[in-house]
Amino acid sequence: MSSGTSSSPLFVRRAAHIVQEIASPADAIDFLNEWPEDRRDRIYQAALRACFDAYNGRKPASAARKTFFRFAKQVVILEDATSMQWLAACMSDSGKAQV
Repeated sequence: MSSGTSSSPLFVRRAAHIVQEIASPADAIDFLNEWPEDRRDRIYQAALRACFDAYNGRKPASAARKTFFRFAKQVVILEDATSMQWLAACMSDSGKAQV
């Protein structure tokens, strides 16, 4: 995850059968802003702060990625990218899914 896009995005489970790619601090901020208010704890606050800091250039994107990774792992929404090999098979050289 970088201020733009990343060569190593994170994948998180948004709902039972919906997985979302988090490739930048902006993606993470959008995801975190939709997180249920009653589940916003300290690790959530740390992840949101780190992502805003990276987005605004005050922290490296790697710090935001690491903090968001910890958040996703703690709340058990992190998806293993290696188990999503079907996605790689569908991608063209441009990074767009082939239909």
